[in-house]
Amino acid sequence: MENVIENIKSRRSIRKYKEEQIKDEELFTILDSAKHAPSGGNSQTWQFTVVQNKEILLELNRYIKEAFEKLEVDENTYKSKKAGKVASKKDDYNFYYNAPTLIIVSNESNYSNAMADSACAIENMLLAANYLELGACWINQLTWFDNDENVRKLLTRLGISEKHKVCGSICIGYIDGIKPEKKVLKENAVTIIR
Repeated sequence: MENVIENIKSRRSIRKYKEEQIKDEELFTILDSAKHAPSGGNSQTWQFTVVQNKEILLELNRYIKEAFEKLEVDENTYKSKKAGKVASKKDDYNFYYNAPTLIIVSNESNYSNAMADSACAIENMLLAANYLELGACWINQLTWFDNDENVRKLLTRLGISEKHKVCGSICIGYIDGIKPEKKVLKENAVTIIR
């Protein structure tokens, strides 16, 4: 049990990767962990689409940059979207941090538990990646822009159903550099009523 807790506590979002592709057995372990996540009524309606083709990843990055260009922001816009719009203007912007593997998690658009189920699967993948000493990071941009015309066309080309929405994605690879130190946790996040 201590190893499970330590794995949870030691997980970090990694944003710098080596070019080397992860091993197939590592990928399959991560995907198997995702499929073992809980889902409402054991529906398992999720789909995991793995993209390791560099040209397709770069094409997707181009469409995300274009989607950010079209995004209108105001004082009510989520702060990470605002930051993403600013970052996307840089020539070297890459929404998946140049990781060699991107896993897109989609689920049925009309299924009310789609996001919750997919989030459980994504967390399982993040923890499995950490256990395997790989870097991984939750990526939001495809969730924000899965209805953008160019992004959607490419998602469809990748085999993601038109009836699915992107609930999240993760990038995975070998860590380039040092894993970040322990993060500072916010206080007063827990209320216990007895």
